[in-house]
Amino acid sequence: MNQMKEATKRSILRWIHIVFAIPIVGYVYSPFEEIPNYAPVVRYAAVPAIVLTGLWMWKGHLLRRLFRKDRPTEGMAKPMASETES
Repeated sequence: MNQMKEATKRSILRWIHIVFAIPIVGYVYSPFEEIPNYAPVVRYAAVPAIVLTGLWMWKGHLLRRLFRKDRPTEGMAKPMASETES
C-alpha cells in the first residue's frame, strides 16, 4: 500500500485551511447589507473546516498515535517502584 508523505498531508491541510478562510475575509470586509449572504457559509462550513484542520495540524500527531496499529497494549499503567515496596 502506497501511503502519502507527511509533507504532502500537511500541505493539503494547510491549503484547505487557507481556502476556507477566504469566506471569512469576505464576511468581515463585505458591506453590511451583504453579510446575511455570507453568514450560513461562514457559520456552517468555513469555521468548522478551519477549526478541524487547525486542530488536526496542531494535535494530529496525538490522534495518529492513539489510533496506531502497533500501539503497545500491555504495561501502560505499571506501578512505580516506590508503590510496590510498601
